[in-house]
Amino acid sequence: MERTWKGYSVKKGPSYAPRRKKAATDLTRENLQRGIWRELEFKEYNFNAKGQPLECGHLHPLLKVRQQLKNIFRQMGFEEMPTNNFVESSFWNFDALFQPQQHPARDAHDTFFLQAPSSTKELPEDYVERVKQVHENGGYGSKGYGDDWKREEANKNLLRTHTTAVSSRMLYLLARKPFAPKKYFSIDRVFRNDAVDRTHLAEFHQIEGLICDRGLTLGDLIGVLYDFFSRLGMSKLRFKPAYNPYTEPSMEIFSYHEGFKKWVEVGNSGMFRPEMLRPMGLPEDVRVIAWGHSLERPTMILILYGVDNIRDLFGHKVDLGLMKKNPICRLGIDAC
Repeated sequence: MERTWKGYSVKKGPSYAPRRKKAATDLTRENLQRGIWRELEFKEYNFNAKGQPLECGHLHPLLKVRQQLKNIFRQMGFEEMPTNNFVESSFWNFDALFQPQQHPARDAHDTFFLQAPSSTKELPEDYVERVKQVHENGGYGSKGYGDDWKREEANKNLLRTHTTAVSSRMLYLLARKPFAPKKYFSIDRVFRNDAVDRTHLAEFHQIEGLICDRGLTLGDLIGVLYDFFSRLGMSKLRFKPAYNPYTEPSMEIFSYHEGFKKWVEVGNSGMFRPEMLRPMGLPEDVRVIAWGHSLERPTMILILYGVDNIRDLFGHKVDLGLMKKNPICRLGIDAC
């Protein structure tokens, strides 16, 4: 057996220091001004090390989906309605839509009414009178509600409960001009005095689309809905008869969710009633088809599969990390 011995000699070298120096990582302005940079030992660059992550701006998932929906509406030829007035009168929010003044939705338990100013003074008097007559006595094939219609009730100011209040204003303005077909859409906030839970908020976003043209039918509405929702990645649709005060016929919209393996309600739709359209002054052969749904629902269903509580998506308790973890999503594309 052969053994090999090795010996080492340790002695002070030119870089010997009794204390270990901390290598400098940055060349500062002070180093240059005082000239101490000559005495510093700089740390070598490690080009394989990861840099500090940049904290850039992040869009909320609702903003991403809203922009995608706006693009879809514009691709289909729709024009965006002005929705910057959160405060509406009960007239435009309810009465112009042929919604009775005794309807439960007009109760303080369901609607936020304003204390100051509590009422409006700016309503078109001739149109108000026509709406009153339809509510009390009917017309255009309707018997009306037969109740005493009160102007003070219509004057009450509130936080709009739906963006259909904007639709009623736009249709009224459209009726005052020589008729031309129109496609309108809106995406904005609405307010309801609901109990807040995992599926309901007092403030949320509503999406609405409508088409105003001559001779439209329920078949046209169904065709538009298939076109619209297919662009969202929802190709399997079902429709269920429903009731709305201002649409007849009315339909609930359901889509089959491949992830949940079940049919999910995604919106409401219908054709505006003659009792709503004729007092505005629109021609008798003009029909309006419309649909609406919340912005939060498709965001939760299509993108954020792990979110089953709407309060985690919108409100003052939202985790800011939610925006960083969810990239931009292209609706209708499997990989988001």
